[in-house]
Parts: sequence; C-alpha cells; structure tokens
Amino acid sequence: MPLLNFEVHLQYKVGAAGADFILNIEAARTAYQSVLAESLSFSQSLNVQRYEPSGTQNRFLRFRAGQGYLDVNYEATVALSHDDVAPDTVFEVPVSQLPDQVLPYLYPCRYCQSDRLTQLAMELFGQMPKGYRRIEAIQDWVRANLVFQMKSSNSMTSALETLAQRTGVCRDFAHLMISLCRALSIPARYTTGIDYGADPALGPPDFHAYVEVYLGYRWYLFDPSGVAIKTGLIRIGTGRDAADVSYATIFGDVGSEPPIIYIQAIADSTGPALISVGALSTDDGRL
Repeated sequence: MPLLNFEVHLQYKVGAAGADFILNIEAARTAYQSVLAESLSFSQSLNVQRYEPSGTQNRFLRFRAGQGYLDVNYEATVALSHDDVAPDTVFEVPVSQLPDQVLPYLYPCRYCQSDRLTQLAMELFGQMPKGYRRIEAIQDWVRANLVFQMKSSNSMTSALETLAQRTGVCRDFAHLMISLCRALSIPARYTTGIDYGADPALGPPDFHAYVEVYLGYRWYLFDPSGVAIKTGLIRIGTGRDAADVSYATIFGDVGSEPPIIYIQAIADSTGPALISVGALSTDDGRL
C-alpha cells in the first residue's frame, strides 16, 4: 500500500481590517485514502471552524484572521489503496439509474460549458462503445490536443477558451475533459490534490487538478494532463469545477506568497513505496 507524506505551507499578509478565509487543504478521508496522521498550525490565534459538505468528503476550514502576517502549516501522512481496472468490464451508468448525489456532475457550470460542446463530443466519441474505453479515449484526445504550458491561462479561463487556445495547465485539461464527458451524459467532477512523481522540469510540487468519472456505480480517476503518476495523487477536494474547491478563498485585503509544498513516498512493509497498478478509484457511488 503506497504511503505518502506531504506538507503545505501558506503565507499571507493581512490588511488592517482583517480578512475571512476558507481553506481546502486537508487530505480527504475516503474508502481508498486513509489519513494516518496529520497536524495543522497557524501563526495567529484563531477560532477555526471545520465543515464537510454532505456527500463530498471535502474538509473546509473557515476563520477570520487579524492584521499582520499569517502562516498556515498542514502536514499529513496518507495511505492509498489502488485497484486494478479491467477496462472492458466497466460500463457507463444510464442517467435514470444514477444516484441522486451524482446528478449535479451532469450539468454545465461556470468553467465547464458542456452544453456548448455536445456536437464536438458526439462527432469525436458518440459512435464509440460506451464504457471505460470511451473515457480513456476522451482523456487521450485532450492530452494529444492540448499543450501543457505554464502561465498560459488564468483563474478565469474556461473549457471553451482552452479548446480555442489549445494550451493550458492541469486545471484547464481537467475542465475540458469534464466538459466533453458531461456533453455525452457521463457524470464527471473536478478533483484537487497533491501529486507525487511529476516531472521536475515542471517546477516544484504544487496543487494538482485531475478528473473523476462515474462509471459502473463508482468514481474512477483520470489525469488528462499526464504530468503525474496516478498512484502518486493525494485527493483533497472534489466539485463541479475549480470554483468549488479552491485551496484558498479569501475575503478582504490580503497579500500572499505562492504555496510551498513538499511530498515524499514512504516505504511500507508490503512492498515498494509506489506501485503502478492501474487507475485509482476514490470512493463508491454511496458517497
């Protein structure tokens, strides 16, 4: 079982009036990801409230910070369980049979305008057999038709803009793949995490965005950007798009530094620290 340890360090300078924060940086607890140990600290004395929206397993922190410097430090050790996938046996679930909590991931949203990509999705993938292989084809098409380029987009870039520009970062790859899946009536959601094993040429470790698709009554992980190994992805949050799971949403006059992230694999007694064994599925259809 792969074990990964990671740290997130956030640095802010809060203005005279203070500011409100909502953070989403803690590792999710799922049937396939266990949080073995974790710690959280702040440089200010704060009244921190936690909340976990039903059905998401997202873990949000909410607080108000006073004027001055604020350092946030989170560290966790997680164990990941990975499943082999027999692609030809994994089917798409008809809309009439989807669990209620999955339905929101069928609809277009701010960054995933799936209703405007139906014709393209049908032309490219409409005649393919329905199932895991079709989702792989969507992932491969996005990866082949976009160029991963740092600073080629911003927080306002949508899937349609990414499709026109043909460049982007992991966030943009994820939004486009989600849009194409939803255009075919396949539930797909945006997932944030920390990635181990990314090419060092892309820079230091960072938050990563990938995709979960609902197939065979469970969620399966896909990484259209292809910059990391699936067995090195730690899940933090899931949502309809990036707007739902920003690692930091801030209300007030605040300056910030780029996040600093460390991640390392820990060998365990069952074998190598990381084992590449196919796709990682994060939770079942009940969650």
